[in-house]
Amino acid sequence: MAWNDDQDKKDPWGTRGDQGPPDLDDVFRKFKSQFGGLFGGGGSGGSSGSGGIRKFFSLGMLLGIVGVVAIIYVMFGFYQVDQQERGVVFRFGNLKPDLMMPGLRWNPPIVDVVEMVNVTRVNSSDHAAEMLTEDENIVAVNLVVQYVVNDPLQYSVEVRNPTESLRHATESALRHVVGSSTMDAVITEGREALGFEVQDRLQSYVDRYQTGIRVSKVNIDNVGPPAEVQDAFDDVQKAKEDEVRFTNQANAYAEQVVPEARGEAQQMIEQANAYRDQVIANAQGEAERFTKLLAEYQQAPNVTRNRLYIEAMESVMTNAN
Repeated sequence: MAWNDDQDKKDPWGTRGDQGPPDLDDVFRKFKSQFGGLFGGGGSGGSSGSGGIRKFFSLGMLLGIVGVVAIIYVMFGFYQVDQQERGVVFRFGNLKPDLMMPGLRWNPPIVDVVEMVNVTRVNSSDHAAEMLTEDENIVAVNLVVQYVVNDPLQYSVEVRNPTESLRHATESALRHVVGSSTMDAVITEGREALGFEVQDRLQSYVDRYQTGIRVSKVNIDNVGPPAEVQDAFDDVQKAKEDEVRFTNQANAYAEQVVPEARGEAQQMIEQANAYRDQVIANAQGEAERFTKLLAEYQQAPNVTRNRLYIEAMESVMTNAN
């Protein structure tokens, strides 16, 4: 029905159409008269007794609601801290120095925020990077860092992102260790030693950053040249293997020939010594014989001279026959 209808010229607020917009005071007055009883008021037509009853029930309802809310609030404050966890408490955003130990605990909701930190789980962090060695070669290294949280307070507060800080510290430690080693030492000789050295340096870094992390082990999964130079590296390794093989063969041949040569040399030395002894003995015998002849010659020169001549002729004639 239109507001300017002649039969009923009332607007939606119950006033005549020719009286203008409704008065706000009248609207609030009507609202108060209708709902004031719920708040203990004696609305129009209500007695004082009925108003008191409504006031009593309104107060009881309010107390009941407050009690239910309080119970719910208290119930929501209970929580369980597992054996492998520790609770870090923030009260109004500020860290409390005491940890929540395992068991059933209570903290006021909204006021306190409890962050659970697992202190027994072994976490793993994978890293892959290409590093420059001391002899200016590039190696690709894949490693796994295993760690546990040993200080929940530091882990939750001191650094914004502990795992990201661990990643940066790992790259720094790996770069330092690889940069002070040769490519052969990194790839073939010292992979296990490389892991221990990276672990020690990484632990010193995370301790300096106060991350609350203890590095339990660093495993070097794979280390080698980048894929772009793998073929060239394989050729170099094959050449080195050939060098080692030829060296071993030469050493084996030397081990076989040298003893034989030493034996032959010893045999020749012994033969020379025997010949020397023989020559010396013959010379000594001849010297003794001529010494005896000298004594005989001095006693009878003519006789000795004739005897020597005859013996010489016999020897010549014997050889001639």
